[in-house]
Amino acid sequence: MTQVHSETTELQSQYAAQLTADLERNTKEQERISAEVTALQELLEALRRDQDLLVNLRRTLGDEAPAAAGAKAAEAAVTVASVPRQASAAPKSKPVKQQQKAAAAKPAKASEAVKAVKAVKAVKAVKAVKAVKTTSRSAGTKAAAKTPAPAPAAAGKPTLVELIHDHLSRQSEPRSAAEITSTLSETHPERGVKATVVRTTVEGLVAKGRAQRSKQGTSVYYTAAGTGAGDDSAQQAAPEQKTPVTD
Repeated sequence: MTQVHSETTELQSQYAAQLTADLERNTKEQERISAEVTALQELLEALRRDQDLLVNLRRTLGDEAPAAAGAKAAEAAVTVASVPRQASAAPKSKPVKQQQKAAAAKPAKASEAVKAVKAVKAVKAVKAVKAVKTTSRSAGTKAAAKTPAPAPAAAGKPTLVELIHDHLSRQSEPRSAAEITSTLSETHPERGVKATVVRTTVEGLVAKGRAQRSKQGTSVYYTAAGTGAGDDSAQQAAPEQKTPVTD
């Protein structure tokens, strides 16, 4: 009897130990599955955010096709109650990264396309500007060829030196600078002849030997060289023959 009781007690102890071990394993398994469920839920939230981002990017690029496949995949991923250990967050992170890279590549491609379009427009604009410049230059060249060159303003117009020398050559009597100025102002009013300029010009003729200077009292008179008027200037200095005119 004692032996049977001893065996019964031993079996109870073994069952109790076994139950305790099974309970511990069950508790640990629950903790593990709960952790995996939490990780999968976080992964699901990340996938949903990525989905929204991809939909917005596709709309930005002008593709308005419905994202039905993405929505169904997101709904199917909600059931995660009995997922084994291998379905942890680590393996699932690779498709997410690939999707993020693909989503980032689309704006990059769009940006490159925009840059290419801008470059083409810039090239066309430069060509248009060059064409306009070429046309303007051609028109200007033709206009210049049709327009006759203006004749020199002073062509055939005598200089002041020539006018004074010619005037003195035609005179039979000596002339003062004031008289020369008065005569040239009347015959050539457009030149605006001034006495100081005339006096300087006549003195230049005297220095070159083309005119002669003579004094009658306090006045100075000029004659063209070789006319003979200068030789008689001393005799013409008498008051009864000529009244001197002072400058």
